[in-house]
Amino acid sequence: MLCLPRPSACHLFHYLLAGLILLLITSPGSADPVTNQKQRPNFVFIFADDLGYADLSSYGSTTIDTPQLDALAANGVKFTEFYSVSQVCSPSRAALLTGRYPVRSGVNAVYFHDTMDGLPPEEITIAEILRDAGYRTGIVGKWHLGHLDRFMPWNQGFESFYGVPYSNDMRNFYLYDNQEILYEAVDQRYLTRNYTERALQFIDQHQSEPFFLYIAHTMPHVPLYVSPEFSGKSKGGIYGDVVEELDWSVGEVVKKLRELNLLDNTLIVFSSDNGPWLAMRDHGGSAGHLRHGKTTSFEGGQKVPTIAHWPAGIKTAQESTTVANMMDWLPTFAELAGAPLPTDRVIDGRTLAAELQGVGQREATPFFYFKMRIPVLTSSEAELAGVRDGDWKLKLAYDGLYPEALDHFIRAGRFSHPTLLFNLREDPGEQNNLAASHPDEVARLTGLIEDFENSAPAGRATLGTATGKDDSDHNNLIKGVLMAAAIVLLPVLFALIVIVRWVRRLIKRR
Repeated sequence: MLCLPRPSACHLFHYLLAGLILLLITSPGSADPVTNQKQRPNFVFIFADDLGYADLSSYGSTTIDTPQLDALAANGVKFTEFYSVSQVCSPSRAALLTGRYPVRSGVNAVYFHDTMDGLPPEEITIAEILRDAGYRTGIVGKWHLGHLDRFMPWNQGFESFYGVPYSNDMRNFYLYDNQEILYEAVDQRYLTRNYTERALQFIDQHQSEPFFLYIAHTMPHVPLYVSPEFSGKSKGGIYGDVVEELDWSVGEVVKKLRELNLLDNTLIVFSSDNGPWLAMRDHGGSAGHLRHGKTTSFEGGQKVPTIAHWPAGIKTAQESTTVANMMDWLPTFAELAGAPLPTDRVIDGRTLAAELQGVGQREATPFFYFKMRIPVLTSSEAELAGVRDGDWKLKLAYDGLYPEALDHFIRAGRFSHPTLLFNLREDPGEQNNLAASHPDEVARLTGLIEDFENSAPAGRATLGTATGKDDSDHNNLIKGVLMAAAIVLLPVLFALIVIVRWVRRLIKRR
């Protein structure tokens, strides 16, 4: 029989201490990285380009069927008061990724193929925050925050990139596969399908680890393209066909997540970078009851359809009327991932975590609108256009390019107007100007604008020019301007012709 020596008191103390340490590191509340990573949600953010507020059937469309998105809305959160932070592409995307007003990073206008500027590398993006927290990060689709190497996704926290550097109406439109440019003509009929296939590959590759996938679709920005399978399918024409193919794409992502048992703990967000481009006529979308669309700071330009779906976190489907905006996703994702926010800069967004989980609401803050800046034609500095606080919206007076009466034909929203005050709860379509009858609200909201101007930078100049735009796909806008001119001038010309003929007849009779 083997005899062991009796342990001393000192040995017993060491054994107890070792046992206590072992108990602590194996307890359910321990900081085991593998366990905690599996508990954290995955994030899939899907961005449409120029999709209007009323372009989904769950938001009122009667000509476009979007059953996949409608199902997400019916089982998640459908936001009815959600804003993009700009009425055009690049600033809106900068706000989403940084959680900050674009003026803080100097992204004050749309970038073109020859623009030498971009989102500053020192800005901290959602991708950087999540990557540093142990997430795998990837972008599929449209970047549009600078095409030079130092501005590209791989220098902004994204580990993989398959997509395009800017809008599909610009020159030198090529696909990137990570850092390699694919120098071949892009068949845009299959662009949505190609993006979808790459998104599914990313999910497959990273199914065993937490991930953030940013799917930024090129459509329905003009020029419109759709695959043969969806051509002629919608009652909404080619625009409707394009949106219905986007809906199909969302369904494919959901199906893949379900197959891999990832759907329950994946937060899917779907939204649009700005409102519909009404100047494109039947190639543009609809803002429904909202006033105007893209390029304007009216509600139709910046209020966008937004849906969040997360079965593990959103226990009760809801329709949220909370005023929220695109900057809110950065602090929301960071909180849910257990990642710290940057402390060396202003983060304008507020977390929606409690709102999603039905245990609280977003912190109420004023929302500021900015004027659309046109390079060359306007100052490089961002200018405030208005503010919303609660139900009240103040839109500052605007010295536009033409009288408002012509906007029915031009649809560019660049018309002159005085100071406008709206109660958006009672008048979401912004039809009744209350500025004269509520001077106290005008003064209060003007004060909020002045306070923000004093606290925010004017914005750095955007280098480069807007001369790189390929105008071949903007004929609708040119036609609108010409039509407006014709409507004004043709009656005058016709009247002159009638008068001349009448005078000539009188002379002949004499």
